[in-house]
Amino acid sequence: MSYSTLMVHLDVDRPNDVPLRIAGDLAERFDARLIGIAATDIQPPLYFAEGAAAADLLEKESARLRSRIADCEAQFRRVLKARADTLEWRGALEWPADFVARNARAADLVITGSADAAHQIDLGDLVLRAGRPVLVVPPETEYLRLNSVVVAWKDTREARRAINDALPLLHKAREVVVVELIESAADQAAAKTRVDDVARWLVRRQVNASSIATKALIGVTDRLTILAQDEGADVIVAGAYGHSRFQEWVFGGVTRDLLKQRKCSALLSH
Repeated sequence: MSYSTLMVHLDVDRPNDVPLRIAGDLAERFDARLIGIAATDIQPPLYFAEGAAAADLLEKESARLRSRIADCEAQFRRVLKARADTLEWRGALEWPADFVARNARAADLVITGSADAAHQIDLGDLVLRAGRPVLVVPPETEYLRLNSVVVAWKDTREARRAINDALPLLHKAREVVVVELIESAADQAAAKTRVDDVARWLVRRQVNASSIATKALIGVTDRLTILAQDEGADVIVAGAYGHSRFQEWVFGGVTRDLLKQRKCSALLSH
C-alpha cells in the first residue's frame, strides 16, 4: 500500500516551512505527486462603508488576499520542485476548511500545520469533512523518523477507519504500538484482547506491531503523548470525533486535545 498523491495545506497568515518539509519527505518516501492548496476568505470589516467606497475596499482586500495565496504557491513550488515529479497548485478565495475538504477528493492524505490562534483553517471541520486522513504536524517538527508509531485504539468505527487509512505510513515504521487506555483494572483483560486483535491484524499485513492496554491515570492525550515519547514515536494515529463534535468541544475530548498538542504529529480520520 502507498500514498500516490499528497496534499499539503498552506496557511496564508503564518509560516509553512514545517508542513512543506514533511510533505517533501513523505513525497520522496512514497514517490508521490504533491498538490499544494491554500484558501482564505474576506473577513467581515470592523467598519461600515457603502457604495463605491465599499466596492473599493472589497477590491483592495481581494487583491491583497490573492497576493498572499500567490505567495504561498511560489513558496510551495520553490521548496518542493526537487522533491516530487509532479506538482499541482489549487488556491481560492473561500473558507479554508470548505475548500480543502472538497479538494481532498484528489489526494490520499492531507498534511497541515497544527491548530493555534493564528491558524486560519478550522482543523476540526477539516477532519470531519475531508473523508481522507489528515496529518497534523506541530511547528517544532523537523522530520518524521517513523522509528515508532503509536495507534490510539478505541473500539469504534473511527479508530478502524484511522488505522486502515494509516496503513501506508505504518508500513514505513520500524515498530507500531497499539495502545488502549482504560479507566480501571477491571477493563484490562477485555482491552488487551482488543489491542491484541489489532496488533495481529497489522502483523498479517507485514507491519511490526505490538500492543499495550494500560490505565490512563492522567488526561488521555497527555498519557498518549507520554507513551509516544517513551516508545520513541513521532506520530499518533487516532480516530477523530467518536462522540459528536458538540460533545467534544463542550465537555472536552481527545480529538480537540490532539489537534492542539505540540509533542507529536497526529494522523486523524473520521
